[in-house]
Amino acid sequence: MARVISVEAERFPIAGTFTISRGSKTEAEVITCTISENGHAGRGECVPYKRYGEAMDGVSEAIEAMRERIAAGISRIALLDAMPAGAARNAIDCALWDLEAKISGTSVAAAIGAVPLRALKTAYTLSLGEPEAMAAQARANATRPLLKVKIGGDNDIARIRAVRQAAPDSRIILDANEGWTDDNIVANLAFAAEQGIALIEQPLPAGHDEILRHIAHPVPICADESVHEAEHLEALVGLYDAVNIKLDKSGGLTAAIVLRDRARELGFGVMVGCMVGTSLAMAPAVLLAQDADFVDLDGPLLLARDRVPGLVYQGSLVSPPDAALWG
Repeated sequence: MARVISVEAERFPIAGTFTISRGSKTEAEVITCTISENGHAGRGECVPYKRYGEAMDGVSEAIEAMRERIAAGISRIALLDAMPAGAARNAIDCALWDLEAKISGTSVAAAIGAVPLRALKTAYTLSLGEPEAMAAQARANATRPLLKVKIGGDNDIARIRAVRQAAPDSRIILDANEGWTDDNIVANLAFAAEQGIALIEQPLPAGHDEILRHIAHPVPICADESVHEAEHLEALVGLYDAVNIKLDKSGGLTAAIVLRDRARELGFGVMVGCMVGTSLAMAPAVLLAQDADFVDLDGPLLLARDRVPGLVYQGSLVSPPDAALWG
């Protein structure tokens, strides 16, 4: 029996508002791809991202355009050549992984050598705002071991100071989302080092980050928007100290594993991150992140409601997915 694909656009409300340097949103817009065969069904979720030229309709259409090739049994490896990296390929790839696990009875974790699985400490993200508002967010989450703080404006030193004072015991990642400039990066890095910041994500715009080769890195600097696939990595040696791997950027778990392994070979630290999505999007990333240096898989914690069943979060500890959810 041929494989059958269905594509659904879904919206999940965010608890409050999620704000980064590029803007705010109040709901997570996701696309779920389900591939069925002989009574088994595999699912994958993706989050179209405007920064990468993606929109809900376009990603849905890209998935639909693969209907005949999926029906004909295209493999995950062939999918890498059939589609570009991005959200659409991620949804299909993860659905295929899940379907293979359901058909074979072998978990995805076992298939990729990620057993035994362990619960992971994830970062918890604080939205960009005025220093006082960010301090209040930090104070409310000061018992969490790892905070990811959205920055990227003219007043970042005040924001960093406010958050650090409000959460003195937490490790902190700063995520500038390309919001710093050549004029302020040296001062911002120096102040971040003074405040004991653990990592800084994508301070400068992708493609405009050559200065990173020529300035000190008193805090390790992690590429996000600058890295999507393994082929991007060699150009980043000497610019960045770590890379943030997201399945929606790499175009699925298959490509993300290649990216992670190549990053390790080149000496990069590894962070596994996410867009704001549900537990279905996080589940494959939890498997990928089993040996990561930093884990940022808090999407469901930012939502007013998650899928059922979802991942189990106890504070900042996220447990591996149950097969009923994915994998």
